[in-house]
Amino acid sequence: MTDTPVNEMTFEQAMKELETVVDQLERGDVALDASINLYERGAALKKRCEDELKRAEEKVAAITLDGDGTATGTTPVEGM
Repeated sequence: MTDTPVNEMTFEQAMKELETVVDQLERGDVALDASINLYERGAALKKRCEDELKRAEEKVAAITLDGDGTATGTTPVEGM
């Protein structure tokens, strides 16, 4: 695990660390207290990934196309 705050991670960083957390929890060779900490970190990482995916989906949805299907710009998305 890194010391990087979850809210400062990119999607890729959060996903990679989440995979590491899941692997450690699945192996079951972590002490109970450490497992609880891992689970909490994993929950925060999962939320970060979900938030970043939602933000990306909103950006993609805002892309406008012309009659030929060519991207012509973006439409403002509320809250961005």
